Amino acid sequence: MKTRTIKKDKINIITLGCSKNMVDSEVLSGQLEANAFDVVHENKKLDHNIVVINTCGFIDKAKEESVNTILAQVELKKKGKLDKVFVTGCLSERYKQNLEAEIPEVDAYFGTMELSGLLAVLNADYKSELLGERLLSTPSHYAYMKISEGCNRTCSFCAIPLMRGAHKSKTIEELVDEANRLVKRGVKEIMLIAQELTYYGLDIYKKRMLPELLNKLAAVEGLHWIRLHYAYPSKFPIEIIDAINAHPNICNYLDMPLQHASDRMLKAMNRQITQQEMKDLIKEIRTKIPGICLRTTLIAGFPGETREDVDELKSFLAEMQFDRVGIFTYSHEEDTSAFTLEDTLSSEEKESRAQEIIEFQQEISFEKNQAYIGNVYKVMVDKKEAGRYIGRTEFDSVEVDNEVIIHSKKVLKPGDFVNVLISKAYDYDLEGEVVD
Repeated sequence: MKTRTIKKDKINIITLGCSKNMVDSEVLSGQLEANAFDVVHENKKLDHNIVVINTCGFIDKAKEESVNTILAQVELKKKGKLDKVFVTGCLSERYKQNLEAEIPEVDAYFGTMELSGLLAVLNADYKSELLGERLLSTPSHYAYMKISEGCNRTCSFCAIPLMRGAHKSKTIEELVDEANRLVKRGVKEIMLIAQELTYYGLDIYKKRMLPELLNKLAAVEGLHWIRLHYAYPSKFPIEIIDAINAHPNICNYLDMPLQHASDRMLKAMNRQITQQEMKDLIKEIRTKIPGICLRTTLIAGFPGETREDVDELKSFLAEMQFDRVGIFTYSHEEDTSAFTLEDTLSSEEKESRAQEIIEFQQEISFEKNQAYIGNVYKVMVDKKEAGRYIGRTEFDSVEVDNEVIIHSKKVLKPGDFVNVLISKAYDYDLEGEVVD
């Protein structure tokens, strides 16, 4: 007698947006794997039958990409190439009712805090004992680690609190345990992420505890690099810099989004800091760690921004000499306090101003990179691409910063650390040869 075999479900997770979303997808994957599901990230083989899309709702471009991705997966479902399509993440949290009405072909929508509900509809149990366990979507030698969720800041342009809720820290014990687990799996670099790193611990310890967390993480055996992302400048706890300075495995690197430099714009953005206060903070940080790499992010085209504001921002960049700068164009977001302001600048003008800032900073970056030539730096190998090795120094985070093109006579593998003599420097990349 013939028996009919039932094909086992295979779930593909598509992640859009930031590294915080990536961590959420990894946690979901870990839960599904613990429930004996076959689960993959960004599957190119198209041999799965269920898709979960973890959406981003941060700015217009991200929302458009999320909607287009949902529509593309729904089309595959219509053609019989998928059985189920589920949507989660920030866009779903913020616009669930609209999405349900406009794209009803999706089997179910879930918000950012509805992991157990998503698991239930997939016939999986939420396993609380898996705290910190996840299926990494990054290469095995580095990982992101989210130290808190949500944000209590009230920046006028930002919709993150609407999608992620109030600030909520993980305990130091949880995070040290998670770091130990990651290291045991081969992770050598951990990038600490949150909506706001400096707020860490205020909710559960009643004081800012990031320095204490750094001290504990630095003691994790086998953890070579710890990197800090997204530190708010207002009321910045300078003890963070002391902790960086105290431990050789904490990278001399700080990602501190400033958003603007004009006092008019800073006030309109409700950043709770002035240009002079930012200058004083940056100078204090560089006094304590002269070689620290400072990365910042800016917004172009905020309502009311004038040519004078743009010129003031360029003067600030010229004086401060940031190592790395990223820039977004302003996105007019419903339910933010800035939404009441008139969004007068066209998207073309916003893009033009952003490009102007990028080109201005490009010259600064090129000049700063020239200082690397002739010096030897410890470099982590990330990958082999087009027959050559690509890596990073401690001054560079993955994907957003400089890369080092590595020439080596010996075979290297991802996660290796090598000493590289820099021989060439470009606007955003370095090049050199491995030395003993």
